[in-house]
Amino acid sequence: MQENFPVAAQKRHLQDAGIKSTVSVEIALPIREVFQYTLHNIKEWSSIVVEDEPLEPGQPVQVGYKFLTVTEEKNGHRMEFKGEVTQHEEPTVHTVKMIGQVFDIEAQYLFEKLGTMSTRVTQHSNVTGKGFFKLMFGLIGWLMQKQGCQQAQNELDNLKRIMEERPRQRNRPTE
Repeated sequence: MQENFPVAAQKRHLQDAGIKSTVSVEIALPIREVFQYTLHNIKEWSSIVVEDEPLEPGQPVQVGYKFLTVTEEKNGHRMEFKGEVTQHEEPTVHTVKMIGQVFDIEAQYLFEKLGTMSTRVTQHSNVTGKGFFKLMFGLIGWLMQKQGCQQAQNELDNLKRIMEERPRQRNRPTE
């Protein structure tokens, strides 16, 4: 697979309804290292994910892989999401669909090789409300979208900071 394939050509259309956001960050590390760390260490770099566990332990991360994610806001409110990988093309694309009680999230991560030691990570997400939250999204979706974009950007900025500050893995292929 070509690792520096244009991101625009890889982007798969997310659901049409809901609150959409797109954020990105450049990380001064090789694409494979960024891809692997992003997928397998979400609790380390996410400020809201407190649990991220496979529903079928021992299964490889690929299309159909199922997992449970629990998030916790600063006020202590927890939300649980059952997720499934819907697209997985290592090291360039990873898409998940997460089903929650009040809303669903589809998130796509695109990894673009910018150079030997540089990778752009772009997150496209779509949040679709259910019941009362669907109405709320319609009424104040613009405000929720702005807050969601800022939260997503903060998450990717944290990923960059943690990855670039941690000691490099030695004896591990990165390209």
